[in-house]
Amino acid sequence: MDPNLKLASSGDDDSKAVLEHRSFARIGFLGNPSDVYFGRTISFTIGNFWATAKLEPSDHLLIKPHPFHDLVRFDSLDNLVYRLKNEGYYGGVRLLMAICKVFRNYCKDNNIHLHDRNFTLSYDTNIPRQTGLSGSSAIVSAALSCLLDFYNVRHLIRIEVRPNLILNAEKKLGIVAGLQDRVAQVYGGGLVHMDFSKDHMDRVGYGIYTIMDINLLPPLHLIYAENPSDSGKVHSTVRRKWLDGDEFIISSMAEIAKLAEEGRTALLKKDYTKLKELMNRNFDLRRSMFGDECLGAMNIEMVEVARKIGAAAKFTGSGGAVVAFCPDGPSQVKLLEEECKKAGFIVEPVKLVPTRLNNSDLKTLTKP
Repeated sequence: MDPNLKLASSGDDDSKAVLEHRSFARIGFLGNPSDVYFGRTISFTIGNFWATAKLEPSDHLLIKPHPFHDLVRFDSLDNLVYRLKNEGYYGGVRLLMAICKVFRNYCKDNNIHLHDRNFTLSYDTNIPRQTGLSGSSAIVSAALSCLLDFYNVRHLIRIEVRPNLILNAEKKLGIVAGLQDRVAQVYGGGLVHMDFSKDHMDRVGYGIYTIMDINLLPPLHLIYAENPSDSGKVHSTVRRKWLDGDEFIISSMAEIAKLAEEGRTALLKKDYTKLKELMNRNFDLRRSMFGDECLGAMNIEMVEVARKIGAAAKFTGSGGAVVAFCPDGPSQVKLLEEECKKAGFIVEPVKLVPTRLNNSDLKTLTKP
């Protein structure tokens, strides 16, 4: 037997157990999108929306289509076209298949033995589509947790590595993204500061992730539209310019990364006046780099509706939803609700989620 082989326990006692894991929607609070550019970010997951994955032992390996998101039966041709226009061509089955492949290959490459029992894997989600709340990665993250427990290898795959597995699965499907969202979701809640410095990324393949106290955040609100724009195409032009050495893009992205560092200090001091300034600056820098046409009129309007009443506002991700902070309290929140209603946007309080890492997860963390 290979002396480097990492054996997972047989898990015979739990061979018939049904596993279910939940992964929450994510808000990129400060520093995004610099995670794709060796920057820094602060991010957290929210209890407003989530995806679940369910794994049941079965005779054959089955990836189960969702009855709504993977619909293949329609009332009419017009109904089919309407669904494609609003929901797109892809459901979640491809995401489940991709993470199964990436997980198996990672285990094989790292001498982690997997038992040969089969399973049925399914998912559900209430995360609004195309809102920049990391709906796709939530499905993948929940499914990965099921696989870790089914094969009893949670203790063999470090927390810092898991976001890379999720991102690799999504990359195989052409999804444009960085590690930030997957880190927040893998850490299962809480506030996470992430440092993607190039030297560290080149050396180990992942960033330096620091859990912060979620209670440092002030009350926040989520603004989104029922029919948002696609958040998956936003990075493309800017990334090309960055790779080509465009000085404006490089300096602006470095400034965005610095906002996360300043934000960490502001949160620790509970300096919410500074926090408001940093949130607004984050969006302004993004807008100057990507341009209004790329960001989309509806996305910009969501930010401007919040700023109109004196709130701070920025994208939660790449567009489709906005996180807003009303420093003047309930009276300002009421104004925000009124303005959003006039503009046809949905607004709701952000529900914070404390970290849900268990002892097995914590043992895999790299010691500082």
